[in-house]
Amino acid sequence: MKNVLDTLTERGFIKQVVFEEDLRKLLETEKTTFYVGFDPTADSLHVGHYIAIMAMAHMQRAGHKPIILIGGGTAYIGDPSGRADMRGMMSAETIARNGEYFKKQLSRFLSFEGANAAIMADNADWLKNINYLDFLRDVGVHFSVNKMLAAECFRSRMEKGLSFMEFNYMLLQSYDFLMLYKKFGCRLQMGGNDQWSNMLFGADLIRRKEREDAFAVTFTLLENSAGEKMGKTQKGALWLDANKTTPYEFYQYFRNIEDAKVAECLRLLTFMPVAEIEELTRNKDERINAAKARLAFEVTKLIHGAHAAEEAGRQSVGAFEGGASGGDMPVKEVEGDAGMQVAELLALIELASSKTDARQLIAGGGVRINGSKVSGFNSIIGDYTDDNEFVLHKGKKGRWRVVLK
Repeated sequence: MKNVLDTLTERGFIKQVVFEEDLRKLLETEKTTFYVGFDPTADSLHVGHYIAIMAMAHMQRAGHKPIILIGGGTAYIGDPSGRADMRGMMSAETIARNGEYFKKQLSRFLSFEGANAAIMADNADWLKNINYLDFLRDVGVHFSVNKMLAAECFRSRMEKGLSFMEFNYMLLQSYDFLMLYKKFGCRLQMGGNDQWSNMLFGADLIRRKEREDAFAVTFTLLENSAGEKMGKTQKGALWLDANKTTPYEFYQYFRNIEDAKVAECLRLLTFMPVAEIEELTRNKDERINAAKARLAFEVTKLIHGAHAAEEAGRQSVGAFEGGASGGDMPVKEVEGDAGMQVAELLALIELASSKTDARQLIAGGGVRINGSKVSGFNSIIGDYTDDNEFVLHKGKKGRWRVVLK
């Protein structure tokens, strides 16, 4: 049977591995328990979590056991990794509620039943009642301050200021790994590349205290060709919650990604066989659009289900191939009449964050009604159509059928 580490490498997941050959042998000879940590500071996961989720799914399909660690304890402090400021603190009730939302979303990818059923854990269970003196004596003694300060997650914060509270985060995350080893036999931590330093210290802590092997693997980031994180829209993050990012918006995001990233996204974000992906993306001309449509469908299906993906696909075709009548393009219903300002309409149906933002869109020439460019800040709908149904264009890639009620 193929080693899951080879599967992850072939599909482009792996960024860094510590003790790779030993880990390879472990994954070949044992059903390994591993964990990925999730920050519970929002009530939904987003595309930034997607690669880790898919990697967990590949691991579980290969027979290994995932632990989803909710940072209920560390959320009281905030992880300084990759941040220029200190994160705000949260209530226990909010953290618990967000963890339940995560489990529901993760259930589309991971099984919580069977021999290698996924486990939900919360580090608040062992961190909230910790004795600080005992912690310093048992855990802190194994950490070098010089090595900690050399870690990128701390070094990048030194100029703006790093609180002692945040400085403890590395020790706490390392302690998480140790506790998961003791409670569940967890030998592997996986996560984003910005966690590399924390993960190394955690694996080292297990080796020092338990005299057992422990491992760390980080994943590549989902980036565009300019090296910027993908998954951001004009409205903000690309959420996995349909109430935050609709299936149509989700579909359209991947339908419109740059040509150069299609093959990579298909390998990372779908379960399609690599050979099929290579065949689908070997043509770099206009035929790449078929691969984009397949990517958009497969990813939306995984997140929202086949029905929602099919509907989003029909809406996309209706918006861009259905002509002025609208076809199956997405519908926005709003209370109003032809006397409403176009800027107000854009804000009401959330195609602009405010009337000011809407006016900037209009000034840039990016708004049209039934093909006619909206040209004035104070233009009303009636300047362009007398109908209570019309097609609203936002930029080159956004079309909606608007119904005035």
